[in-house]
Amino acid sequence: MDLTTPYAFGKTVDMPFADAQQKVREELAKEGFGVLTEIDMSKIFAAKLQREFRDYIILGACNPTIAYEAISGEINLGILLPCNVVIYTRDDGKTAVMFMDPIARFSAIGNPDLEEFGIQVTQKLERVLDTL
Repeated sequence: MDLTTPYAFGKTVDMPFADAQQKVREELAKEGFGVLTEIDMSKIFAAKLQREFRDYIILGACNPTIAYEAISGEINLGILLPCNVVIYTRDDGKTAVMFMDPIARFSAIGNPDLEEFGIQVTQKLERVLDTL
């Protein structure tokens, strides 16, 4: 099932959370992305709030080549990086994989030169999604 919002795109995959997370990491690497940050929200909620939560992880992915070019053209662009990828267990036990929408994010800047970077990143993330 495709999942789309005004700020993200993704889909439900029929694989366990851990397998989906591993596959996403592998496919991001194939597209030139590294995972710079990892936030395990279920662990944070358990530690800070003593509350249980579904498996839910946020990966901060970055393609250094594209990031370098984009930041070189718009020095404050770093505030919008990295590209967040969210993987979580749905209520039905399936796994959702969501990518933030770079086109939506970069278009808010109002710099037409940066829109091309948003398109490039989106195409790469869509290819990752297609492999799942």
